[in-house]
Amino acid sequence: MKMNRDSLVDKDMWAAKGVALPQFDVAAMVERTKRAPAWVHFGGGNIFRGFIGSLCQKLLNEGLCDTGIVVAETFDIEVISKIYEPYDNLTMNVTLKADGGMDCEIIASVAEAFWADAEIERLAEIFSQQTLQMVSFTITEKGYFVPAAGQKNAMTVLADMLHKRYRSGGYPIALVSMDNCSQNGDRLKKCVLAIAETFGDSGFMDWLGDAGKVSFPWSMIDKITPRPAKPVEEMLAQKGAEGMEIVVTSKQTYIAAFVNSERPQYLVVEDSFPAGRPPLEKAGVIFTERDTVSKAERMKVTTCLNPLHTAMSMYGCLLGYERICAEMGDPDIVALIRRLGYVEGLPVVVDPGILSPSAFIDEVMGERLPNPFMPDDPRRIATDTSQKIAIRFGETIKSYIETGRDLETLVSIPLAIAGWLRYLLAFDDRGLPMEVSADPLKDELQAKLSGIIWNDPSSLGSQLDGILTDVRIFGLDLTETVLADKIKAYFMSLLGGPGAVRETLHRILRT
Repeated sequence: MKMNRDSLVDKDMWAAKGVALPQFDVAAMVERTKRAPAWVHFGGGNIFRGFIGSLCQKLLNEGLCDTGIVVAETFDIEVISKIYEPYDNLTMNVTLKADGGMDCEIIASVAEAFWADAEIERLAEIFSQQTLQMVSFTITEKGYFVPAAGQKNAMTVLADMLHKRYRSGGYPIALVSMDNCSQNGDRLKKCVLAIAETFGDSGFMDWLGDAGKVSFPWSMIDKITPRPAKPVEEMLAQKGAEGMEIVVTSKQTYIAAFVNSERPQYLVVEDSFPAGRPPLEKAGVIFTERDTVSKAERMKVTTCLNPLHTAMSMYGCLLGYERICAEMGDPDIVALIRRLGYVEGLPVVVDPGILSPSAFIDEVMGERLPNPFMPDDPRRIATDTSQKIAIRFGETIKSYIETGRDLETLVSIPLAIAGWLRYLLAFDDRGLPMEVSADPLKDELQAKLSGIIWNDPSSLGSQLDGILTDVRIFGLDLTETVLADKIKAYFMSLLGGPGAVRETLHRILRT
């Protein structure tokens, strides 16, 4: 059976396959949304379909709202043509549990989905309606930029739509970035204001700057939603679900009619919605003030999850792992991230009050990372590492300095940085050539490491100095701390030839 709206009437068939169905009249929801849209979302990828869309579905199932979401895609037209349109905007949401269980649910909360350029008049009509309460975004961190004159992206489309809303009545609206980047609301606001200035409309600028009319709430989002996995595709095929093949678009977007993701999920949002909002707290979203959102985000990205992910991805690549969960069976890698989180991070963690840092990291170590049914790849995590180091490691280093703690006690952080530099040499621990994931500073950094041979410690001269001084990367000049020499020593040890990465990890962390 192919997943589409017609097939939803066969409830017994889907129940026999163990698939939960929407508990509301989908056609009626679509019609109500078209007449009076309340929620537009930019970015129709996996995190939206597997998390945000399911939040709205929960409200619809329980009768807590009666309209769905309008999805506007601005990056990859094939997401719409190959994944949304053929399946009547439905998604098979697959939750992969650590005990091996798999929960499947058809998400039907998307009322409309379209390529924004092709439906710009429809999008303008939606933005002009007073019923619209919020616009949310999962366009990735890279989506928040002001393009060159004459070029278009999500931000230019948004600014144009907001101008139309202003001229249609100036109705209030909340613009909610749900992307995994620090102070995401401010990042969104800066882009919108920069583009809006080019319109030459002072009244429009005043409207955008009035928090009572237009708000840019901050948020913290956390849910691992990796690329669709072949084993999940095969399991769904065994259930008799048709058309679940994985699609790789011309823009290298990995997507399918299904989304596979982990069970734990967190969304903390600043409660600033001048036009009102759906009661998403009933679906598990935590609404709070901006400072608490900031603390929750800082807890996650500087201590309880992201640093662990980055550290294990570097060493996972060097040691030949292809899945994060497999790394959790490696005592040396586990020792690295356990010390990183519990011993080095928790003493200076920012406690948001709404989430327990220790309980959060317990869940990460005990359930999330070891989940054998979460097919996440360390090479994916290793992408853009130069853009992540400052927040994931640099902030903890600065906290140690600010609180007068002894930097000499740090082991996992300098070892993680040394591992990243060794990874950039593009040879694994066996000495085999290894692909280095995409990174905007990749060429620059590899040029600075030129002359260093992966199996020759004597080839190390002063090459690291030009990197360790880079405040862009680390958030501070590491050569002004004792950590620079420690990183160099660890890095030299990692250059000891085949098996040196393994030996270094074991010796430093477990002997």
